[in-house]
Amino acid sequence: MQRAEFAEVRTRDLPPTPLEAGHARIRIDTFALTTNNITYAVFGDAMQYWNFFPSDEPSIWGCIPVWGFGDVVETTVDSCTVGERLYGFWPMASELVVEPGRSDGRGFTDMAAHRAPMAGAYNRYQRVATDPVYAADREPQQMVLYPLFFTSFLIDDFFAAQDDFQADQIIVSSASSKTAIGVAFLAHARGRRVVGLTSSRNRDFVAGLGIYDEIATYDDLDSVPATPSVFVDMAGNQDVVRQVHTRGAETLRHSMVVGGTHWDHESDPDAGALPGPAPAFFFAPSQIAQRTAEWGRDEFDRRTGGAWDIYSHWTDGWLRLETATGEDAVRSVYAQLLAGTSDPRTGFIGSLPPRAS
Repeated sequence: MQRAEFAEVRTRDLPPTPLEAGHARIRIDTFALTTNNITYAVFGDAMQYWNFFPSDEPSIWGCIPVWGFGDVVETTVDSCTVGERLYGFWPMASELVVEPGRSDGRGFTDMAAHRAPMAGAYNRYQRVATDPVYAADREPQQMVLYPLFFTSFLIDDFFAAQDDFQADQIIVSSASSKTAIGVAFLAHARGRRVVGLTSSRNRDFVAGLGIYDEIATYDDLDSVPATPSVFVDMAGNQDVVRQVHTRGAETLRHSMVVGGTHWDHESDPDAGALPGPAPAFFFAPSQIAQRTAEWGRDEFDRRTGGAWDIYSHWTDGWLRLETATGEDAVRSVYAQLLAGTSDPRTGFIGSLPPRAS
């Protein structure tokens, strides 16, 4: 896609290059398409998401990262076996050549020089044979939901560690988004009061989830109780942020920036300073590093895996899975996500099979 104009997309047919020593070729099988991928584009420059899989014209075009599964089809290293299935962070493409390093029984890290400056959590590829959350019959749920739920878990853990900043309620924008749903599910399970902000179109869906104590539409934010609160912004709509901050100028304890589902909303550039606490971007890898150091990797996996198992099966009550195979189908889904017209119940599984030569 074009970095300056998200609606402009293209595909490129590039001939496979001979595999060099120390590399492995991964055939990307399936990947999830969610509004999270739009967030990667929105924050592509600020958070360096464009740098993971640079295009041949990196100043103009960018490749949106996706989460999914791939299979090793060629290798020159002992740490990868042909036929091995991996879960991780991929380009929206049919294959990826990686430089495996820091290998163990759980997986390996792509040591490509251009990925070195980025957070290690995005460069790690997990072997499904030893992945504690993997189940062959639930690959779609893992692709669509697990990266988002993992972020939700870290957000909820951050708030719990801070005693929710002594707030009475957690306000979440874009309440129909899958990351927001995960945050609400976990906070609700802790007995916290959760207020969801959503569009009129998605209100019934959000209400039907049963995890929000109160729901307000974007045109009725005055109904949100003015009580000590923390705010989790998934939408990136600065007019909504301003309304929440203005209404809670004296009671807002923390304002967290997570996503940008309302990426195309234009706000008043002359609105002035934002009341209340300055919004702080939540960077999940920092929380991962902190908890891994405090808990150890096994305990971290145990806690996230246990929470995921409960959540994953709960979503069976509302999640609908659809496949999008081939360039045209993937483009169509991407356009829906970009326009914000996709059904929040739907999880899309994309695939770009290599063209026959």
